[in-house]
Amino acid sequence: MIISIGSDHRGFRLKEELIKELKSRNYTVIDFGTDSDASVDYPDYAESVAGSVVSGKADYGIAICGSGIGVSIAANKVKGARAVNATNENMAKMSRKHNDARIICFGADFIDKETALKYFDIFISTEFEGGERHERRINKLNNIK
Repeated sequence: MIISIGSDHRGFRLKEELIKELKSRNYTVIDFGTDSDASVDYPDYAESVAGSVVSGKADYGIAICGSGIGVSIAANKVKGARAVNATNENMAKMSRKHNDARIICFGADFIDKETALKYFDIFISTEFEGGERHERRINKLNNIK
């Protein structure tokens, strides 16, 4: 499984911790940066992560900033992307089950590595429920201009 990941400066340390753990689990990781805690703009990294998932280069994506809000907004601007700022286990699960989200976002100021990994594990292990109701809603999302 291929996981793309990117963060701004506030998410840099958490990103590095997650990459180390993901690689130890034998995931292929595409790191879009940032490469230090020097100030950068989160939309650049969220866009790269979302683009890699939408294009099929990555199976899932992780985007991180201070709150998780900015990267979530930015990732969702990419046509076809569905990103969630998962702040609890149920959000991680339901975003996959009902919305077929493929990008999980974290706020490094509010979450530690262990919790982020727990939410990530729930996220990738939850199957999209499918069905007419959810498919119809996703199609409507995809048609929003």
